[in-house]
Amino acid sequence: MEQWLTQLWYRESAGPSLLQPLAWLYALISRLRRYAYARGWLKTQRAGKPVIVVGNLTTGGTGKTPLVAWLAEQLSLSGLKVGIVSRGYGRSKRVPQVVHAESAWRDVGDEPLLLRQLTGCDTVVAQDRFAGAQQLVALGVDVVIADDGLQHLRLARDCEIVVVDGARGFGNGRLLPAGPLREPALRVRQASVVVVNGVPEHASLLVGEGRLAPTTLQMSLHGGEAYRLDGLAGPQSLQHFSGKPVHAVAGIGNPSRFFRDLRARGIDVIEHPYPDHHPFVAADLTFDDDLPVLMTQKDAVRCRSLANPRLWYVPVVARFTDTQGRELLDQVIRSLGP
Repeated sequence: MEQWLTQLWYRESAGPSLLQPLAWLYALISRLRRYAYARGWLKTQRAGKPVIVVGNLTTGGTGKTPLVAWLAEQLSLSGLKVGIVSRGYGRSKRVPQVVHAESAWRDVGDEPLLLRQLTGCDTVVAQDRFAGAQQLVALGVDVVIADDGLQHLRLARDCEIVVVDGARGFGNGRLLPAGPLREPALRVRQASVVVVNGVPEHASLLVGEGRLAPTTLQMSLHGGEAYRLDGLAGPQSLQHFSGKPVHAVAGIGNPSRFFRDLRARGIDVIEHPYPDHHPFVAADLTFDDDLPVLMTQKDAVRCRSLANPRLWYVPVVARFTDTQGRELLDQVIRSLGP
């Protein structure tokens, strides 16, 4: 079902869809909700410190997590104490919870745990992002980064950064479930900044700059080394795997990007895509050969207990040109006020 929906959502021509009536219903509910906030029937609330929202209009992976890590690092280097609030996908608890580097991913979610480990910043998971942001303010942060909170309208924000996958764009341009959009594509014009991950090659991004925000920047993701999951060996350059077959496992929002990036390094990839946030078991990583297994760093968070010498993960970092990196950081800092 997931594979079928992905093919339906991300083809460049919309075509007829039996799911369109449900998309109209989704659009109606979304508009009514926004109208309720605009009229004050539902309240948008300020957390007490500036809030930066990093989110996307589509379901699936866009490269949002590496961007949040980059932004947290840059703001920390500028002297600000940064806090990160995230939903914590799959959590059963509704109350906010502080994430520690040694937290169990099943308790706090894989992405928040990864962000805590990567940045060292105070991180809170909460279904109610406003309550989570309040807890971060109580911990003494100067600025809150809301990971994937674009549609969480209760939380007032000072800056919105929308991340778009350059290869997938806005897909077929339709709202859920007929397409991948959580909101209409024109919503992107309201963002402070749009960050395109990779080359903007999808037709939905080539219609004209009027579809994007006034500030549109291009980000790339770079991963040059693989690390053994058990930590008992040093890192290996990805060139070490070039020209060789490997099993590539990805339980992320856009597995095809990971597979494509490995192939671009000359690696012979045997693909094993899984749903986003997939709870791996040993059988998922066991194959009838002795080939190495490469996975993303997000997957590695969920596979630590399964570590063996065949399993490797490939971290990626967000990169901008010097000019665009300064432009993004300057715009974010300006939005925070004096």
